[in-house]
Amino acid sequence: MIDKEKKRERFLRDPLPLRLGALAATLGRISSSARRANDPAVVEQFLQEAKYYIEWTAAEFDPETAAELVSMQRLITLWQKVGQTAPPNPAQRLLLAVQAREWSKRTLELSGLLE
Repeated sequence: MIDKEKKRERFLRDPLPLRLGALAATLGRISSSARRANDPAVVEQFLQEAKYYIEWTAAEFDPETAAELVSMQRLITLWQKVGQTAPPNPAQRLLLAVQAREWSKRTLELSGLLE
C-alpha cells in the first residue's frame, strides 16, 4: 500500500459509517478480483487494505461488532497465508470470492448506509 500513514489519516477523517462503506467496497473488490483470477498480487493488496481498515476502525465499535470485525481480519490473514504458500486454485479463488462477498454485505449492514 502506498504511503500507509497518509492513507490512514485520510481514512480516519471519515465518520464510522463511511469507513465501513470503504471496507465493504474493498471486500467487494477482493470478491471480484478473486473470481476473475487476475494477478494474485492485486488480491493480496486488497486483502492487506481490508486488514488495515479493520485495524484502524474496530476499536471504535461496541465489543460485539469489534469482535466480528477482528474475526473477519483473522480470516483475511489466513487467506493471505494460503496465497503465500501456493497460488490459489480455482476452487480456492471461488471460495474466497464468496466469503469476501458475504463479508462485504455484512459490513454494509453494520455501517447503516443501506438504511
